[in-house]
Amino acid sequence: MIDQHILLTVDAVVFCIIDEQLKVLLIQRKNEPFKGQWALPGGFVDDDEDLYDAMKRELREETGLKLEHARQLYTFGTPGRDPRGRTVTVAYYALIEEHLSKVKAADDAGDAQWFNIHHLPEIAFDHADIIAYALKQLPS
Repeated sequence: MIDQHILLTVDAVVFCIIDEQLKVLLIQRKNEPFKGQWALPGGFVDDDEDLYDAMKRELREETGLKLEHARQLYTFGTPGRDPRGRTVTVAYYALIEEHLSKVKAADDAGDAQWFNIHHLPEIAFDHADIIAYALKQLPS
């Protein structure tokens, strides 16, 4: 029998053009690790939950945003990326229209805001790398 202790999460990289600027949606973490820092919306996958459904649920719970379409971006699993233990995340990305961009923090997010992609705050975990990777996937 295999004795693994790997945690599975999902993250959502949601972009929007607001006031002619490309922005990304971030949440301010309410809890440790990285309490008070900004991060991508996301969280742990339930045992009986589809990955895509988990991403949509976490995004909705933390920001109120109901995402209709997203693409799987990449799986990030570098050891040490999360201080809680060995964690692998499946990231998704989307570019939404401005009229869909209203957000409100809830659940374990203290705040939810859109940030100009060129003026990001300090970001928790390896989420800055995930955002950079997602940016390369957007059409020019």
